[in-house]
Amino acid sequence: MLRVGHTAEIGERALSASRALLYATFDDMTEDDWEHALGGVHAVVWEDDEVIGHASVVQRRLMVGGRVFRTGYVEAVAVRADRRGLGHGAMLMEAVEEVIARAFELGALGATDDGLGFYTTRGWQPWRGVTSALTPTGVVRTPDEDGCILVLPGAAGLDLDGEITCDWRGGDVW
Repeated sequence: MLRVGHTAEIGERALSASRALLYATFDDMTEDDWEHALGGVHAVVWEDDEVIGHASVVQRRLMVGGRVFRTGYVEAVAVRADRRGLGHGAMLMEAVEEVIARAFELGALGATDDGLGFYTTRGWQPWRGVTSALTPTGVVRTPDEDGCILVLPGAAGLDLDGEITCDWRGGDVW
């Protein structure tokens, strides 16, 4: 069963179980990563009374070509290892992509190497240009993220070879 709702309404049990799933899935998961997933809309897949999948979309500001876009940024996508390949990830992404289409000008996410193929088959496009972050000290290049950022441009008509700059936040900026 899929449940979709804002952080404020999804429930403590769903949030706690989703957090545990993410820590079990990613060996480099941090509290900052979890914080990045909060404050937006969550999609949670339940099987019986266990959370087996999670994704969220939060609002961020991304700048491309001198224009700032209200962006639905996808965070914390995971499906329990023994439930992968059964369509749960697609169900999660369909839910967050619908939120992006209805509420944002642009969708974006940072993909792992393992997830890249999954997202591109769904229409997400790799950002080919350079990546940067707007930090408290100004715009700083984030070369480690080059090639890892994907966008769902919708009607934005972006030049994917230009520079894309994200807003500042603690932890990993992308």
